[in-house]
Amino acid sequence: MATIVAVCSSEEKGMPKKNAGSGMLKADFGLVGDAHGGPWHRQVSLLAIESIQKMRGLGLDVHPGDFAENITTEGIDLLALPIGARLKLGPEAVGEVTQIGKECHSRCAIYYQAGDCVMPKEGIFIRVLTGGPVQVGDAIEVIATGEAAPDKMASGEAEDGTSPQETAQEAITPEEPKGGAKAAGQEVAL
Repeated sequence: MATIVAVCSSEEKGMPKKNAGSGMLKADFGLVGDAHGGPWHRQVSLLAIESIQKMRGLGLDVHPGDFAENITTEGIDLLALPIGARLKLGPEAVGEVTQIGKECHSRCAIYYQAGDCVMPKEGIFIRVLTGGPVQVGDAIEVIATGEAAPDKMASGEAEDGTSPQETAQEAITPEEPKGGAKAAGQEVAL
């Protein structure tokens, strides 16, 4: 069974996140209290503990939250999830995968220590469709796969009439993916 092993947040972007052990996912926002929350496609980031363990294998003393992920998972192959897959996190929250990977804009301390960083390659991002509490030990379940998820955004039109490509483009900031990271409805090139 796939589980949550950490729920992490930070009040500022660009900082490691601290494991609070629990949190509240809010629909169309993300993790309450986290600097990355808001009405865009990268509301919540997920990274597997197995990815963190790879970095430990390189001799680094790293822990959940050090890669700025909100939710650290165990027992789920995050990279096998397609854009549009839906995850149930905890007893009621539902998120939809919107992006796989991201650009590492400024080489972080982890990159300089190890010569590599796992979040840009192995982290995924979701938007929160249904809010709810999450905590360490909660189950994670894939409840739908693929881009054919039955909501307006996945079907090609948001409530304001914009396409997923337009919505994803509007959300692109200097922190956004380039170089092969995939975002909802688009392939982003470097």
